[in-house]
Formats: sequence, structure tokens, C-alpha cells
Amino acid sequence: MTVSEAAERVGLTTYTLRWYEQEGLVEPVDRDSAGRRRYSDQDVDWLVLLTRLRRTGMPVRDMRRYAELARQGDRTLGERRALFEAHRDRVLARIGELEEDLKVLNYKIDIYEKMERELL
Repeated sequence: MTVSEAAERVGLTTYTLRWYEQEGLVEPVDRDSAGRRRYSDQDVDWLVLLTRLRRTGMPVRDMRRYAELARQGDRTLGERRALFEAHRDRVLARIGELEEDLKVLNYKIDIYEKMERELL
């Protein structure tokens, strides 16, 4: 698929997709006879993973490290797992913080609802 088709499937801009490639997060993509990038389903699957990692707050340096490890093959499985475990711990901590933040929001909403009812 073209760069714009791949970007649309993943939910990125074509600029961001190219940036991912420049940053070493994506291996150079195959090109057609005219030199235009042609993305495979496997390329798109990789991009989906990267976007999810980014959405969960993984730093680009960790994403780059993961990409490097993945390119080295099965001998890096333990390192990749450890990288994901550390990130999972950070995500779980952030979820805990968000749950606490949500409690405060719900508390404030309840107060305002009660105050509004008293005004009626």
C-alpha cells in the first residue's frame, strides 16, 4: 500500500510515518519501480504496535531500542520482554494515578450536582 494508505490505516500523518522511518523505528520500506514507498501488512502491523507504545507513553528512545532489539532476532527476546515489563509497570502506575484523578473529578461532579439541585 502507499504511504498515504498506510498512514490512514494506522491513524498517522504521512509526515509522522516518514519521521518514524527516519528515527529508525521502522526499517526502510520496500519501494516500487518508481521509488515510491510500498507498505506491506507486516509493516502496518509494526506501525500499529509503535503507535500503541507511543500512546501509552513509551519514550521514543525506548521504542528505538525495542526496534533495534527486534531486528537482532530471537537472541534478544529476554531484553525485549524486560523492556515491555518495565513499560507495563509505568503504564499501570499511570492508570493508578488516573483512577485517583477520576475519583476527584467524580467527587467534584457530585458536589456540583447536589448544589444545583439545592438551587432548584
